[in-house]
Amino acid sequence: MTKPTIDVYSKGYCPFCARAKQLLSSKGLEFNEYDITLGGTKKAEMLQRAPGARTVPQIFIGNTHVGGSDDLAALERSGQLDALLAG
Repeated sequence: MTKPTIDVYSKGYCPFCARAKQLLSSKGLEFNEYDITLGGTKKAEMLQRAPGARTVPQIFIGNTHVGGSDDLAALERSGQLDALLAG
């Protein structure tokens, strides 16, 4: 089975973004990072995928909107992140 795609919308110099990316990297996961510091089409895409989201990072695993860094960390602590990653 193919692992789901991981998308991380972030901004430069964002400690929460760095923490989320570090967690994903520590698990040996590859992810797509989209820097929305200057706005643009990727910011519009993020807002379409997560209406009302105004903070970064915004993390998606497959079609599931995980949320931000704290949400990702909570999934990891509860053991639910691995299940989500397994598809």
